[in-house]
Amino acid sequence: MSAPKVAAVTGGSAGIGRAICQDLLDKGYEVISLARRPSDIAHPKMHSIEVDLMDRAATSEAVHKLVHRFDVTTVVHNAGVIRAALLPDVKLEDLDALVELHLACAIQLVQAALPAMRARHFGRVVLLSSRAAVGLATRTSYSATKAGMLGMARTWALELAADGITVNVVAPGPIRTDMFYDVVEQGSEKERALAASIPVRRLGESADVARAVGFFADAANSFVTGQVLYVCGGTSVGSLAL
Repeated sequence: MSAPKVAAVTGGSAGIGRAICQDLLDKGYEVISLARRPSDIAHPKMHSIEVDLMDRAATSEAVHKLVHRFDVTTVVHNAGVIRAALLPDVKLEDLDALVELHLACAIQLVQAALPAMRARHFGRVVLLSSRAAVGLATRTSYSATKAGMLGMARTWALELAADGITVNVVAPGPIRTDMFYDVVEQGSEKERALAASIPVRRLGESADVARAVGFFADAANSFVTGQVLYVCGGTSVGSLAL
């Protein structure tokens, strides 16, 4: 039985998520975006479900609608929010919101897709973490939940491998998106200095991340699971000038 190419992408209406949706469409997938706004991609295989993924009840309803209409065998959990703050200013309600979005939503979505994946002995799960998982000032809630994705993915990789389901993580950063420019002013000296400090001497693009997701989603790559791929221009490696 050939693997059905049906992918659910959270946060698929903008930025990295939009690039992932377009890349998967170009590869022949049926794609469903779950986001607060509908996708602006005009394609017969592009579908949208509008939902606030920080709302557990709304997410549950959206996920039920998703799997009722589609046999999803590829899940890409991309939706994310930063909520930057130095430690003295961290709000626990922000931590709760990011746990809901980055972790609980992933669990709900993959749980719902599992029956279709197991029935076909095939599945691909790709979680979008962040380079911030290795640490970054002002990212207490963001780093904690994005790092949590790594342990969750490795656990699922072990649990689901015998079912033909792979689970991997892409950890981007820094990528030129609206979310990035919410933190760094576009065209500013800070942006130029940041680009110059990256080993490859440039900021990343959404397409860089989409290509990495496409690799993990590919049915041919069945011997790769439980892995984390940093798409970060070398910033996760760390360097010290001596």
